[in-house]
Amino acid sequence: MTDHLPVLDLSLADDPATAAQFREDLREATHDYGFFYLVGHGIDPALTQDVISVSREFFALPEAEKLEIENVTSPHYRGYTRVGGERTQGKVDWREQIDIGPGRPAVPAGPDVPDYWVLQGPNLWPAALPRVRQVVETWNQTLSGVAARLLAEWAQSLGQPRDVFDGTFGDAPATLTKIVRYPGRVEGGTDQGVGWHNDAGVLTLLLVEPGKAGLQVERRGEPLDAPPIDGALIVNIGEMLEWATDGYLRATNHRVLAPEPGTDRISVPYFHNPALDAVFPKLELPAELAARAPGVTLDEGNPILGVYGENALKSRVRAHPDVTEAHHPHLAPEQRRSA
Repeated sequence: MTDHLPVLDLSLADDPATAAQFREDLREATHDYGFFYLVGHGIDPALTQDVISVSREFFALPEAEKLEIENVTSPHYRGYTRVGGERTQGKVDWREQIDIGPGRPAVPAGPDVPDYWVLQGPNLWPAALPRVRQVVETWNQTLSGVAARLLAEWAQSLGQPRDVFDGTFGDAPATLTKIVRYPGRVEGGTDQGVGWHNDAGVLTLLLVEPGKAGLQVERRGEPLDAPPIDGALIVNIGEMLEWATDGYLRATNHRVLAPEPGTDRISVPYFHNPALDAVFPKLELPAELAARAPGVTLDEGNPILGVYGENALKSRVRAHPDVTEAHHPHLAPEQRRSA
């Protein structure tokens, strides 16, 4: 039998006759797979198409106009990353992208200011294509509502109050959106669109251009293909939910293969993350669930940290060594080890 990711319908949570079963399916899908397809989310298909089309418009701009917002000019790891400018597990990813977070004032450095506050600051928007900002901000607001709804359903499925996670988001969640283009492979080049990794935050809502496969999810030690389904978002949990549930919910490894030569692929992940200084809660699970919680993944190379900003910073520093070297050389892994 061919294995595949579960498909869940969020509209079932609105009906008292089906809500309990939806919550059970949600909980078990993320206990077992860590990933699922989400339909019934109510997002206007026209907005989804706008996101894909404006992404293509941006990547079609002349190189010089994209480089006007290159991320090496941003101390906050925002803006455009050229092809080959990001790394996963130390290896180059074959993709270009824009990183967009909440636009807020930068936090001045100081002896009592945690390093992770470097992640807060303004965005870099392309002057040649102002529509990017309008579309992405609308998309982020829309997905924030879907993510908050999912978190409430998860909380109830885990025997918790529906608002148990709300306090960690507060008025300043550290959400992140990436607009990504994976170019086709070149002869002799890497097939790593992005390498095997977990997401550092709470949950991810992923929009993939229709018909463009490439995502693979680790399943029982093997890669499981997760091609897009029309009208569905692909959802996965991040390390914060693994932390909160002592491993009952799994932050599953996943990767993207570079597309075939002569093709490309647009992908827009939205990362729903709490405030940078939030300490994510450790939940007291019902006994029958706690008995099935294997504990948080122990990995010396990628420890899961309870303060979200610390967890996020280790990921960003590792992925963008050029930004770290330009603006925060003291945060480079070799400098932190010798400190």
